Amino acid sequence: MTNEEIQTRVLYRDALMLVLDKPAGIAVHAGGAVRGPTLDAYFDALRYGLPRRPELAHRLDRETSGCLVLGRHRKSIASLNGMFREGSVEKIYLAVVEGGPPEEAGLVDLPLAKKDVARGWHMKVDAEKGLPSRTGYRVLDRSAGHALVELNLHTGRTHQLRVHMAALGCPILGDRAYGNALSGGPMLHLHSWRTTVPLYPKREPIRVAAPLPPHIAATLKDFGFEWVDPACSSV
Repeated sequence: MTNEEIQTRVLYRDALMLVLDKPAGIAVHAGGAVRGPTLDAYFDALRYGLPRRPELAHRLDRETSGCLVLGRHRKSIASLNGMFREGSVEKIYLAVVEGGPPEEAGLVDLPLAKKDVARGWHMKVDAEKGLPSRTGYRVLDRSAGHALVELNLHTGRTHQLRVHMAALGCPILGDRAYGNALSGGPMLHLHSWRTTVPLYPKREPIRVAAPLPPHIAATLKDFGFEWVDPACSSV
């Protein structure tokens, strides 16, 4: 990553907010077991004349790609943080899963809790102690023993989509924590595809979409999927 490259990944910009197309394989910030460069190290290149750099309004996992929302002012950062906590920001993901859900569409409503205090990031389904966690899903295509699914993140628990898909019996391709992937295998096939942010009370919500990353686009082609991203269908 360079300052020039991160600028080319800006999908949306206004006075209060930026949306980046986060590449897979880089952590958004330092902390815990994170080693090496992080995405926020390049945020100074996204000032665009403002006195302070933008800051994260939410998080994406290291291996997850796609729409990442940043606030550009102290008040907008606080407002965006609140919207993500309250669930007023729509977050739609795409994932390639092994096998596929039993139904073409549905809602996974399974509470999640930490699996192990020593590994605070690792989650499990826990009906007694877990926090409410809901994921809507819709199958877009099936091919070669896999499925392409659209996932609507109604709540934002750690690793929610990964745990919910594994609980359905169709873990996300490349998931080494909750799926069948081994070290050295494919990257996680999870993409933050579309986001809708009601930032301005008297305006239409801001809608942003991120193009498929190279590794997911290549998998869809190799596995013979016929689905085409509507945003790219005219290209």
